[in-house]
Amino acid sequence: MGRRSAAALVAATLLLGGCGGGGDGEPKAASGSGGKVTVEWWNIGTTEPLKSFLARMATEYQKQHPNVVIKNLPIENEAFKARMTTLNQSGKTPDLFTTWGGGVLKQQVDAGLVKDLSADASSWMGSFTPAALQPYQVDGKTYAIPADIGMVGFWYNKALFAKAGVTEPPATWSAYVDTVKKLKAAGITPIALAGKEKWPGHYYWAYLAMRIGGLAALQQAATDHDFTKPPFVEAGRRLKELADLDPFQKGFLGAAYNTPDGQAALVGNGKAAMELMGQWAPSVENEAGKGLGDDLGFFPFPAVEGGAGKATDAFGGGGGYAIGADAPAEALDFLKFMSEPKNHRDVVASGAVLPVLKGVEDAVKDPNLATVARALSSASGFQLYLDQAYPPAVGQEVNDSVAELIAGKKTPEQVAQAITETAKSE
Repeated sequence: MGRRSAAALVAATLLLGGCGGGGDGEPKAASGSGGKVTVEWWNIGTTEPLKSFLARMATEYQKQHPNVVIKNLPIENEAFKARMTTLNQSGKTPDLFTTWGGGVLKQQVDAGLVKDLSADASSWMGSFTPAALQPYQVDGKTYAIPADIGMVGFWYNKALFAKAGVTEPPATWSAYVDTVKKLKAAGITPIALAGKEKWPGHYYWAYLAMRIGGLAALQQAATDHDFTKPPFVEAGRRLKELADLDPFQKGFLGAAYNTPDGQAALVGNGKAAMELMGQWAPSVENEAGKGLGDDLGFFPFPAVEGGAGKATDAFGGGGGYAIGADAPAEALDFLKFMSEPKNHRDVVASGAVLPVLKGVEDAVKDPNLATVARALSSASGFQLYLDQAYPPAVGQEVNDSVAELIAGKKTPEQVAQAITETAKSE
């Protein structure tokens, strides 16, 4: 998700409900009866402050355009993906919907489900940073408009680190492992992990593969579909060594991400020292738990000694909006409205997203998010989440196999082999 511009995840009831008609979220054809046009908008803005901002955007646009109804449907991340998959299989999409780009967007493009925005949005697309647009470009054309960008890193409790005698965030993997050991020795749970959700665990394996093999290794694997090469196997071995330290909270294999006893709440309530998560982590920690205030800090994923990857290479993504092939013109006009500098500056200042427009960087007020923004602006390279960059089946196998590795049910070699077999069968 990653994730992932806001990564609040789903209760099972939401996965099962809401794929009926009309009022519970099934897209309807845009209606012109009575002069009204309806834009069905599926998004993942289920946590504050993003939820309120998106609702305000819909209200303000409707006031300016009385003939348009923006049907705002916030859906939690995993439920959203499940419902989109079902809808896409029937050859449909909402008029306007969240996308993370990568492999899923390419499949939608290939199926003719989304509009090419290259020409229609050309007059204002130049306002976006190239890095923000990149995930939504397929064969030189742009199929979505970015709304957020960010990176995954470690969010940590400064007070708990100090209690364990850790004076500064670790910059190398060996120092990170030492930090975990010091936290355990101090009686502190080092890491919170939503094992039930699986995608948070893939961050560790992906980052380790990046740090060991460099971005080139991940890019090559996307072409030759071979994940059995040394960087990927070694990433599994390093992750297994970490898991063997028993660094996660009790019951982590059944833990969700944003529930009151889930990953974010454990960090937000001071019951675990850190989590590896995207830029949305502080808002979800505040929503699911109490939040850490000034005790919350951020550090990038450490370098792996001897690895070919750069410590300044970032792993992450963002969120954007694509427009269904049969959507009314008002869908793009609403998207342009949300992307206006004033509106984007407002949502950036709220802490909900990081800037995707040029010249809005100064609106980032939170010091931790400013750290993330600076890391992104100086990143030497960027890799989209693997469960978004690769075709969906490959991304799912990455998540599943890495989860089994962390649970002690697969070896590093078996993980590499399983992902390779899935990739080659696509």
